[in-house]
Amino acid sequence: MDFPAAPDSHAIAVMLLTVVALALFMRERIPLETSSMVVIVALSLGFELFPYHSAGETLHAIDFFHGFGHEALVAVCALMIVGQGLVRTGALEPLGGVLARIWSTSPMLSLLLTLTIAAVLSAFVNNTPIVVLLLPVLISVSIRTRMSPSKVLMPMGIATLIGGTATTIGTSTNLLVVSVAADMGLRRIGMFDFIVPAALAGAVGIVFLWLVAPRLLPKRSTPLADASPRIFTAHLRIPDDSVGVGLTLSEAEQKVGGGMKVLRVERGEGLYVTPFPDAKLKAGDRLLVTDTPNNLKRFEKGLGATLFSGGIEVDDDHPLKADDQQISEIVVVSGSPIEGVTLKDARFIDRYQLVVLALHRAGKRVSSLGAGMGDVELQSGDVLLVQGAAEQIAALRQDDKMLVLDATADLPHTNRSPAAVMIMAAVIVAAALGVVPIAISAVCGVLAMVATRCLNWREAAGALNAQVILIVVASLGLGIALLATGGAEYIAKVFVATTFGAPPMVVLASLTLLMGVLTNVVSSNAAAVIGTPIAVSIANQIGQSPEAFVLAVIFGSNLCYATPLAHKINVLVMAAGGYTFNDFLRVGLPLAVVMWLAYSGLLGVLYGL
Repeated sequence: MDFPAAPDSHAIAVMLLTVVALALFMRERIPLETSSMVVIVALSLGFELFPYHSAGETLHAIDFFHGFGHEALVAVCALMIVGQGLVRTGALEPLGGVLARIWSTSPMLSLLLTLTIAAVLSAFVNNTPIVVLLLPVLISVSIRTRMSPSKVLMPMGIATLIGGTATTIGTSTNLLVVSVAADMGLRRIGMFDFIVPAALAGAVGIVFLWLVAPRLLPKRSTPLADASPRIFTAHLRIPDDSVGVGLTLSEAEQKVGGGMKVLRVERGEGLYVTPFPDAKLKAGDRLLVTDTPNNLKRFEKGLGATLFSGGIEVDDDHPLKADDQQISEIVVVSGSPIEGVTLKDARFIDRYQLVVLALHRAGKRVSSLGAGMGDVELQSGDVLLVQGAAEQIAALRQDDKMLVLDATADLPHTNRSPAAVMIMAAVIVAAALGVVPIAISAVCGVLAMVATRCLNWREAAGALNAQVILIVVASLGLGIALLATGGAEYIAKVFVATTFGAPPMVVLASLTLLMGVLTNVVSSNAAAVIGTPIAVSIANQIGQSPEAFVLAVIFGSNLCYATPLAHKINVLVMAAGGYTFNDFLRVGLPLAVVMWLAYSGLLGVLYGL
C-alpha cells in the first residue's frame, strides 16, 4: 500500500505543533502548565492570523478555548472536589486501621489484600489520597514485620494505576477519551462497559505485583522506613548568653556530651570559619551541623543555642514556645505547594505555623544552606524535620498535598465521613445507571459536599489542579485541530500503510503499544486525547469497530508504570521508597509488556478481531 499524499499546510503545522507539544511535555524543567499555555496560545494565535476554511466552515481561534467548558473537564474537576471531601472528612481512615491490623497476622496475604483494595478504590476515587493513606501504613507494618518497605511500596502504587483503568471515572484520561469519542459521534461508553477486560487484565497485573514484583525489587535503605533516627542538616545559632561563647569547638563538643559534627562555622554575612578544634565560638555564630533529631535537640540544649529556619529565630511570636510541641517529619511530594520553591518564598512559618529545624535529602548530604534553611529550593522527596503545636501538625496531616511521616497518628475523622461516602456513592450510582451523565452527577456531588459541610468552598477550590486543567485544555485543542485540518486522518493513513496486510488484531496491539510508549514519556492525557481521533480514523479505514480502538487508547495510555516520571504516583512512591530509575524499569517494563499483551488479547477476543 502506498503512503498517502502530504496534507495541506495547516495540517502539517498542527502535526508539527503536536510534536513540539510532546517535546515540551517531556521537559522536566518546564512546568506542564507553561507548556500547555504555549500550545493553547500557539493554536489560538495561529488560527486567528491564518484562518482555516474547509467545506464552507471556518475553524475559529475561539474554538480552542471550548476545552475550558468541555464536559470531560467539568467532570474531572468535580470529581477532584468530591474526592477531596472523602479525604477531608477522614472517610478512608477506617480502611487504614483495618489493613494495619491485618498485616500483623499474615504479611503475604495482607499484601494481596492491600493491592486488591488499592486497585478497587482507584477505580472510583483519585489514587493520590489512597497512596498517601497507605504509605505510612505500609512503612509502619514493614518495620514491625522486618520486611523491606521497598518490596511493597511500588507494587501498591502501581496497583492504583491498574485499578484506575477499570471505569470511565477511574482516571481523567479515561474520561477524556470517552468524551472525545462521543464528540466524534461514537456511542457514549458507559462507566462499566469495559470493566470485564480491565478487570481480567488487572487480575493478571495484581498477581504479578504480588508474586513477581517483590522478587525483582532489591532491598533499599529507604529514607522513610529507616527505623533508626535519620541524619539531618541544621543550623545552631549561638546567642549572646550561650554557654558556648568563648569555647573552642573541641570544648563545645565536650560540653554537649560529644558527637557534635560541625561542618562549617558561619560568622557574619558571607564569612566562614574553618571548623578546626581550636576555633573559638563567638556570639552570633551559626554552626552547620548534621545529626539525628534527638541529638540536634541535645546540642541545642547543651550550648544554650537555637535551632532556626530561614533566618528567623524561634521566639515568643512563633509556635515553638507552645506547651504541646511536637517534632514531626514531612515529605515534599510532587504537586506540593512547597515543591520547587524555598521556605522563605513559600512563607512556610506564616502559612503552617511550623518551624523547619532540619532537612534530609535522600542520597545527598546538604553541605551548605547559605544564610539558612529558608534559602534551599525544595525538591520532591525531600524530608523536613518540623516543630510546632500538635494542632498545627494535625492540620498539616489533613492536607492531601503534604505527606506527614507518622504512621501511628490518626487521620482526620469527623462525624461527616458517612455523608461523604454516601455522596460519592450517589455520584457513581447515578452515572452508572444512566440517570444523568457523570459531569452532572459529579457537579451535584460538589454541591452536596458543601451543603453537608464535608467541604467549604475554599477547600473545594484547593482541590482543583491547574496542571490537570491546562493539560486537558491544550490536549483537547490539539485534538480539535488535528481533526478539523485532516491531520488525524493523515496520521491514521500513515499508520495503516505501515501496518498494511497485518491482521486487525496486530494493528490494534500496535496502537496500544504506541500509546503505552507515549504515556511513559509525556502526559497520559495528552497522549490519549491526541490518540483518540487517530484511533477512530484507523478503525474506519480498516473496517473495524471504532470502540475497540478507542479502548486500546484508554488501556495503552494507562500503561504508565515503566518510568518514575510517567505518573505523579510513581514520583511519590519513588521518594517514599528510595527507588532508582532502574527499579521502575525492572518492574514496570515487564509488567507493561504483560498488561499490553493482556489488554490487546482480551480486546481482540471480545470484539472478534
